[in-house]
Amino acid sequence: MPFTPGDTAQPNDPAHGPVNAQAFAQSLAALLPEGAIVVDESVSFGRDIFPRMHSAAPHDWMQLTGGAIGSGMPMATGAAVAAPGRRVVNLQADGSALYTVQSLWTQARESLDVTTVILSNRRYAILFDEMARVGATATQTAQDMLSLDRPAIDWVRMANAFGVDAERADTMDAFNAAFGRSLRSNGPRLIELVL
Repeated sequence: MPFTPGDTAQPNDPAHGPVNAQAFAQSLAALLPEGAIVVDESVSFGRDIFPRMHSAAPHDWMQLTGGAIGSGMPMATGAAVAAPGRRVVNLQADGSALYTVQSLWTQARESLDVTTVILSNRRYAILFDEMARVGATATQTAQDMLSLDRPAIDWVRMANAFGVDAERADTMDAFNAAFGRSLRSNGPRLIELVL
């Protein structure tokens, strides 16, 4: 649950319970290690994350340029090459990740300290948002084209195929534990956070 005055939990405690943007932001702020580099391609899910990060340990934040999608994983890879010894945390929308998923192989080959958090809503949510902004109706054909559930993408198996250890989390408690493990490990890790 998000922190509110009067709560017994402290504002820097990780969130528990179901996954939502506010809970994820709370856990990320609480668990992010000092000196981390965050690469943010969280797109539609991540709109509430950045404002919460003021309570996190000192870190650097890299944002997408313009409306481009697909650059998060390569940016995370480049950040890890440029700053060895610092943990890079890639907040990655699942649809955008499909454009540059081969970055996982490079991260594994070079043993880069990157934690990729796949924000798995199994759809191109940003494109649904853009259609709504221009007043377009998402017909069944449009919904089929913008969904990622037929067949569903198995991010854990895909990451493993590229040589990256991975796990799936569908609660904040599971995410907190998986994120902690990733920070204690050397090399790349992937967490599929089911939204």
